[in-house]
Amino acid sequence: MKLSFKNVMPFLVLVVVALAAMFITPEADHVPGAQETQYSAADIAWVLVSTALVFLMTPGLAFFYGGMVHRKNVISTMIKSVVAAGVVGVLWITVGFSLSFGDSIGGFIGDPSTYLFFKGVKSGAAWSLAPTIPLGLFALFQLMFAIITPGLVVGAVAERIRFTSYILFIVLFSLLVYAPVAHWSWHPNGFLAKMGAWDFAGGTVVHITAGCAALAGALVLKRRKTHMAHKETPAANVPYVLIGTGLLWFGWFGFNAGSAVGASGLAVNAFGTTNTAAAAAGLAWMFFDVVKGKKPSVLGFCIGAVVGLVAITPAAGFVGIPQSIIIGVVGALISNIAVGIKQKSTLDDALDVFPCHGIGGMVGMLLTGVFANQLAHGIKDGPQGWFYGNASFFFTQFKAMAIVVVYSFGVSFAIFKFINFVLPMRVTEEEEELGLDETQHNEKYLQGTLLVNGENGKLVEKTVEF
Repeated sequence: MKLSFKNVMPFLVLVVVALAAMFITPEADHVPGAQETQYSAADIAWVLVSTALVFLMTPGLAFFYGGMVHRKNVISTMIKSVVAAGVVGVLWITVGFSLSFGDSIGGFIGDPSTYLFFKGVKSGAAWSLAPTIPLGLFALFQLMFAIITPGLVVGAVAERIRFTSYILFIVLFSLLVYAPVAHWSWHPNGFLAKMGAWDFAGGTVVHITAGCAALAGALVLKRRKTHMAHKETPAANVPYVLIGTGLLWFGWFGFNAGSAVGASGLAVNAFGTTNTAAAAAGLAWMFFDVVKGKKPSVLGFCIGAVVGLVAITPAAGFVGIPQSIIIGVVGALISNIAVGIKQKSTLDDALDVFPCHGIGGMVGMLLTGVFANQLAHGIKDGPQGWFYGNASFFFTQFKAMAIVVVYSFGVSFAIFKFINFVLPMRVTEEEEELGLDETQHNEKYLQGTLLVNGENGKLVEKTVEF
């Protein structure tokens, strides 16, 4: 491959960051004037485990998406989810955490100098909303959310986006969409938080932003050739989807219950609502497919379960476990109907990211406004939903949702357009036909050798793709 400035640029940026980081002085753990007894060993242990669980969701997502695309695009789809761990893992340390949780600038963004290169994170005072764990642990827990969010977008643009262009998208999306929305929602001085909107574990910050970016990406990249020809793409490996669903479901306990940032009754409630909503949604999707004349399928249950996990995310700690059933069922039904509408349109969202994550997150955000109950979460001045007499909270949730939808879609659309101007985002027709595994990564899914009859009846090895 001929070297160009565009090819060398990512490596040069990484080298510059590494050299700059070399001169950051390491910090001691001790916080001057702080009482060591403020930390809880149980809370630290639970959030450490939750951090690892959320990270596990990224390879889980890779299996989930990789199993649903054509076999010639399995590897390219999986690496686009996993590579976010590398890109965001470095970006978060340099400036991402500071933009999200640094000193608030007008309630819109964090001061990038607050925790630049994690300076002050190790020795700083605990986060105000997580006083029983070190600030560094809180920062690492939040990193895992930042990693998986751009990875969710992969499913919408699968089978046609260049790898290098997607790397640039991860950087710009993380800085211009994820960080601001995280600050608005989760920083005490963020303007959505001060407005009275509540998002327990990322319905707006993760799923609505990713879903809206997915819609923007699908519109900018336009349709695949197979989609225009109305050819159904066979799933490469349904067991991969099942494995991915299991890993996502398992990791989601850290995603939601870990967002209580402590080993508490709030975490237990979030754990219970998470499992219940996923179970109800998986059944609802599968049974609704049967009502529509289809057969019950593995894909149907798996997709439904993930939609249930999405829908319960903003509500997980705020609603009762029984109410999580209706949230899962409603989320699954609305997303299922949205997928059906999308399939009849010209929108080529390859793996239904917007109907499942975008709309699923919106449904969850609104139903938080309906079913949140102070008896369930026990948070002083916490949310109380419309179903329990507080209609104003529902409309606050609606306003916050609308703001995030408009901002996420608008900025993401501009990001995709900008990248397409700087770098061609879409592969050529020939590359699309051959598959991205081979053309983008020089790798093939399920390649091996067979012994076949050669000349004169001798057995010879032949490389084949399965």
